Amino acid sequence: MDSTPSPSSSSPFHQVSSALGRYVPRGAAAAAAGPASARGDHATRQRVPDNPAADRQDQILGVISLDRDLRITGCNLDAPVFAGLDAVTGSPFADLLPAGDVPTVTRRLRQVLEIGEAHVARIQRLRRGDGSELVASLSILPAAAPQEGLTVSVIAMARRLHLYAAETAIGTSLDIGETAQSLAESLLTWGDVAAVDLDFAVWTGEGVTDHAQGRIRLRRAALVPDRAWPEGYVTPGDDLPSDASRLLAQAVRRADAPQPIVIPDRKTVERLLGSPRVIRALVPGDRSASVACVPLVLDGAPPVVLGLAEVWRRADRPFRDSELFDLQELVARTSHHVDLARQHQREHTQVLALQRRLLPRTGGHTLEIASVYQPATPDSAGVGGDWVNSFPLPDGRTALVVGDVVGHGLGAAATMGQLSMEARALLSAGLAPDEVLEHLDETVTLLDDAESGLAAGYSALGSTCCIALYDPVSHHVALSSAGHLPPILVLPNGHAGPLAVRPHPGLGAEFALREPFDVHTFAVPPGSLLALYTDGLVEDPALSIDEGISRLADAVSTVHPWDALEQAARHVVSALAPKRRRDDVTLLLARMIGYHKGDTATWRLPARDDAPAHARARVSALLRQWHTRSDTQDDVRLLVSELVTNAVRFATGPITIRLIRAGGGHGLLCEVGDTGNGRPRLSRSGLLDDGGRGLHIVHRLTTRWGVRWTDTGKVVWAEVAR
Repeated sequence: MDSTPSPSSSSPFHQVSSALGRYVPRGAAAAAAGPASARGDHATRQRVPDNPAADRQDQILGVISLDRDLRITGCNLDAPVFAGLDAVTGSPFADLLPAGDVPTVTRRLRQVLEIGEAHVARIQRLRRGDGSELVASLSILPAAAPQEGLTVSVIAMARRLHLYAAETAIGTSLDIGETAQSLAESLLTWGDVAAVDLDFAVWTGEGVTDHAQGRIRLRRAALVPDRAWPEGYVTPGDDLPSDASRLLAQAVRRADAPQPIVIPDRKTVERLLGSPRVIRALVPGDRSASVACVPLVLDGAPPVVLGLAEVWRRADRPFRDSELFDLQELVARTSHHVDLARQHQREHTQVLALQRRLLPRTGGHTLEIASVYQPATPDSAGVGGDWVNSFPLPDGRTALVVGDVVGHGLGAAATMGQLSMEARALLSAGLAPDEVLEHLDETVTLLDDAESGLAAGYSALGSTCCIALYDPVSHHVALSSAGHLPPILVLPNGHAGPLAVRPHPGLGAEFALREPFDVHTFAVPPGSLLALYTDGLVEDPALSIDEGISRLADAVSTVHPWDALEQAARHVVSALAPKRRRDDVTLLLARMIGYHKGDTATWRLPARDDAPAHARARVSALLRQWHTRSDTQDDVRLLVSELVTNAVRFATGPITIRLIRAGGGHGLLCEVGDTGNGRPRLSRSGLLDDGGRGLHIVHRLTTRWGVRWTDTGKVVWAEVAR
């Protein structure tokens, strides 16, 4: 029975591999189909004439079969264009490769063997027996069952077809480095070494302007083949010497009309460059070499030169006019792809700058912070609206915020920045997390609607956000969530798991029937670890979302109290992030420290006329115990007295007084809470007015003060310098 899977049950690559396998003769036929050089026929070792007829050949297919040791087991290279390729049965496939390409191609072959995924349509040079080379499109596929090993297809292409294929390949990426690399690989058809050097402004994403004499700066963006280059030679990421940059720029800008130039041999190169240092930087070897320099020109009035493409080859193979025409045509066709990549590089830089500004800088005296952000792809189209932020609130608490805007690109990042800044402003003004989410919910409905947002590649509607407020005195976290995945809490005893947060739709979800946002309060003893994240870290097509969250909890639970948090965060992300990410990955780890018990004090007093006197007495005793300066003691006693007096006068119920000695010399924090809901306001008052002077005294004595609201009333807080 035939064991080959039917076409309906096999992958397209399996079907192609099976067809290619039938294209290779087996047994004795394979030996007969081998190169004539293996049979002693010297005629096929002759180099294929380099004539116009060869350029006009149609696409021609050859096939080579390899075993698991990467040795040739059979081939079909009968077409004339493959003459001189010594594909001898039993010999290593590496014998067909230029020495500098062996490591890279061998790595690709073994990767296909191990993973089973095809490596398709890569431009590759193959070495003929006479030392000349054939440029072909190489595809590597797993051999179809029941055969083992690999099937390698070799396609020798007509020059015009190569131009079309190269242009199509170059336009597939918006990353400027990958675009330059694709262009260099396509240029390798015409030479032994190809390089792309871009104006530094193009490399960084800025616009190209006219340069003053001697001020041009070129940076190498791509270089092929991939091999070990001599010391001093300019490789990708390096700037060209200023002399070389100026010379090349002047050469292609003759008479204000950018044109390709050819330097025919090494002596001419040395005469033009002059400096041995510059020669070592640009000439890729010690042998005599010629170079064709083709400018990357953006049409306009005047035309803009983005950089240069350089093709080097042996001097005994001079460039023909038809080859220069093809080179110029390929570079002209692809210059706009380079400019598109430049524009996206600029947008990518802006997006990342915005997101980096929102990432937490450091923790504080009461908690330690570490964060990781990784965009889904190198280009800005894959940079999304994920954000995490942490910042101290004026009342001594710390806010931890994580969110995700639907979509990618600059629009999503701008929306993310607006929501993040609004959340920070509202939290600093004393609003509770559920109240902040209510305001953000209203904001997203004003930013855009579903149709206009998604048409632009993003939408504020449906954005998610989670806000956690950490109180370092009570060691509790108050948390509200709008459609976001639950944070992971690891307690000091090692128990880890997601917080039990009631699910709520995302921001701006009209179907939510205006349900109120909940506030959940959790105990977080000193030493606890809280992990906030976005869905890109736990979403994997092979796992359910619950399994992804469980894996995250397991990974975070392995972080020891003495581990460096930055390193631990990077380790968690590297261990969990999907190999093929479709979304940004964001993680925030917060290690709770809190205040020492001896640095805080809390009292509850009834709202009676003698409350201010009792408060002054208790505060005085504590400040003496803390060895506070006498002038600061006087200020704090007066401050507490005024705040308690206002609480007795304008509110009802018990009064709570809390005094905190902040670390690092940041002063004393005084809090007075009551059950009233009125907002204390500082207003102008006349000399003879009966009231209104208490808040003026508070304002004069403190570095800052404010109000926050609680479930039972409000808290007035004030900070005094020590």
